[in-house]
Amino acid sequence: MDKDKLTEDIITTLKTIYDPEIPVDIYELGLIYGIDVKEDASVVISMTLTSPSCPVAETLPPEVESKVKETPGVTDCKVEITWEPQWDKSMMSEAAQLELGFL
Repeated sequence: MDKDKLTEDIITTLKTIYDPEIPVDIYELGLIYGIDVKEDASVVISMTLTSPSCPVAETLPPEVESKVKETPGVTDCKVEITWEPQWDKSMMSEAAQLELGFL
């Protein structure tokens, strides 16, 4: 198993998942804090949401788990939500900031 290649494929998958309130994918939005690919090709994703009262708090993490599990080579996926550090718009990629008019 090539962990780097699998991580790249997972990032490609994450870039297909969008925050429904902001027209930017969750990876470029800076919501993904970590991708840990284990030796058995299971994956633990550490992520946050734009706010604790985010309307997709109940649906987005299961969507991430489901889509990452469908990535070829991934055996399982677990999403861990964290609020540290708290998300803010400076965590967005330059492309996302440009798209949303912050630059």
